[in-house]
Order: sequence, then structure tokens, then C-alpha cells
Amino acid sequence: MFTKKAWDVIVVGAGVVGAACARAAARSGLAVAVVDRGPVAGGTTGAGEGNLLVSDKPPGPELDLALLSLGLWRSLAEELPDAVEFEAKGGLVVAAGPESLAALGRTAEGQRAAGVRAESVGPDELRALEPHLTPHLAGGVRYPQDAQIQPALAAAHLLRAARDDGAVFHPGRTVTAVLTGPRGEVRGVRTDAGDLLAPAVVNATGVHGGELAALAGVELPVLPRRGFVLVTEPLPRLIRHKVYAAEYVADVSSASAELQTSPVVEGTAAGPVLIGASRERVGYDRTLSVPVVSRLAAAAAALFPVLARTRVLRAYHGFRPYLPDHLPAIGPDGRVPGLFHACGHEGAGIGLAPATAALITAALLGERPPVDPHPFRPDRFGPEPLTVRSA
Repeated sequence: MFTKKAWDVIVVGAGVVGAACARAAARSGLAVAVVDRGPVAGGTTGAGEGNLLVSDKPPGPELDLALLSLGLWRSLAEELPDAVEFEAKGGLVVAAGPESLAALGRTAEGQRAAGVRAESVGPDELRALEPHLTPHLAGGVRYPQDAQIQPALAAAHLLRAARDDGAVFHPGRTVTAVLTGPRGEVRGVRTDAGDLLAPAVVNATGVHGGELAALAGVELPVLPRRGFVLVTEPLPRLIRHKVYAAEYVADVSSASAELQTSPVVEGTAAGPVLIGASRERVGYDRTLSVPVVSRLAAAAAALFPVLARTRVLRAYHGFRPYLPDHLPAIGPDGRVPGLFHACGHEGAGIGLAPATAALITAALLGERPPVDPHPFRPDRFGPEPLTVRSA
């Protein structure tokens, strides 16, 4: 059973977002408890590729958040050089035809105005950057700022850093209620091992963000969006960048529940090539979809013909936490005093984790946030609490 010690904040969720929030809050001097139904990085984080991308975000609040987060990840990589496996590989977005290339160019122009480095690349230059690419491409855009980390490792080290600053982690404990007082204010959480008391609770539960919000009596329409990743046999370093088709950006921003696939291919330091990307809303269906896996393999081989002769060793899947307007929910929930959300990042949670933590910590401390938090306000989905549960 837990003791009756009162904490300053309880972070629910030990993925990379929750771990980053815990570290930032603990470093600021707050007494932090972290609770998760499973282990560190046991959900979406453990199924992620670790991408830190600005290339797939059009100008707007999410891109501003991504630029902030990329700088924070670089600082973390310098502070913890062996902890995150930071690789500044850069991204390369390619277009099959003139129309796709023109649309990509317009997006890149807007991104440049927002502070992104985006370099237009002609067909011949594409082959110089990626010699194994198909020659049948109209051109592309190179994004030198795109990078990659090892997400599960990063989450573990962020949580360890939080513990070094006094945070306590309770794995394998399920939150069953958000405790509130007579005015509906947060007083902590109830778990299957007892109560944790605090005037602030951070919902960093990823695809389960809507479930935790409901325990506090509010609606947050987080839905799981399934995606598959293929892992090839180890290869020499054939692919230098994260390479994906221009259509991938449209798939990310689509509201469709139907299956969408577009080729995303990248090498890893260990040798295997990672192949994506698919998106579909099928609930928590964990069935291996042979048609999806086949489509991903065929699209990757069309982009990199050398992969047609490569063996795929395994396929795995994860669930991205999807919100209808494609922006995460970050910050205090005006419907329940003391409830904070840090979820709904869809496929960008790993990249946006440090900036999310910075916004959450600023809100906890009543300090000025590093970027405008208004677009991410959690209560944008509903004006009133559903019910109030008191302890």
C-alpha cells in the first residue's frame, strides 16, 4: 500500500512524454510521483521509430512546438550522450511527379518562413544523396534538422534522471479513479495499490488519455490509430536519411478512419531498415494485417529497388493517440482544477516530448510558457465537466 505522503504532482504514464514531464517537473523542484499500469515505454513509445521531425509539419502551432522540442532534444543528447542515441540523419521527402513536387515546394516555402531548413533537391541530386533511390522521381526537399533517437532508451533515461531529482516511480499500478474535492478540484489518484495524493495530476497516458480524462469527469476524444512497421535483416548502410513520399504528410493530417499507406524508409545504426507507414482507426485490434504489410513492403521496394531482394525479419505495430484536430492536448484542463493533459500527439509524441514537458512544467509553476499554449488547450473539446467524482 502507498503511504499518505502528499506529492506536488502525479504523472500518470511512463512513456517518453510522461518521463519527460516527470524529469522537467522534478528538476524544477516539485515532488513528483509517476504511476503506470505497465513498465517504462510499455505502450506507444516502445513501438515508435524515434523520429524527431519538422519535415512533416506545415506552418502552425505544432511546427513551433516541434522546433522548440528539437532544440531541447539536442541539449538532452549533449547532457546524456549515451542515453538517447541521437542521430542527426536528416529527412528527405521525395515527389513522384511535377504536381506532387509543386505541392511539396509550397509546403517547404511556408516551413522556411517558420524557421525550418528546407533545401530543394533536383532528380540528379536525389541520387547523390541516396544512391539506391529509384531514378523515376521528379525531385524532393531535404530537411537537415530531422533526427532520430531510440525512444524506449530515452524514456528510461529521462525517468532515471527524474528519480535522481527525487521522483518516485510506481510501475504496474492501474489508476482507477481521479480523486477530487468538494469543489471538483484534483486531490490525487486512486490505484489498485492505494491512493497517491497531490493537488495536480498530469494525464500522459497516450492512447488511454480519454479514459483517464473520463475518470476525472471530462471528455477528451483520444482514439487509437494503428500503424505497422517492418524490420529488415541487418544491411550495410544503404539508406542515409529518413526518406518518405510527399503523400505521407497528407496521410498524417487526414481525418479518415480508413487504411492509408505511404512509403517511409530509413536505415538504423544497427543495420536493419525500418519500413512504414500505415494509418487506420480499427480500435485496439492487434491482428497482423497481411495486406497492410504487403503494401508497405511493395511501396518500399518501389522507392528503393535494392530492398526487393531483402528479407523482412519481423513486423510490429503500435497505436498512435489521435485527436480530431491533429493537435495534442497540453496544459491545464479548465473544467477540473489541478488536472493537466499531455497526450494526443498521434505519431509525434516522441519528437514533441521535451517541449510538452516544458509547457506542462510552466503551467504547474505558473510561469510564462516557451510557446503559445492556447492551440493545445485540453478543454477545447468540451466546455463542461461530465460529472464530478469526490473522494
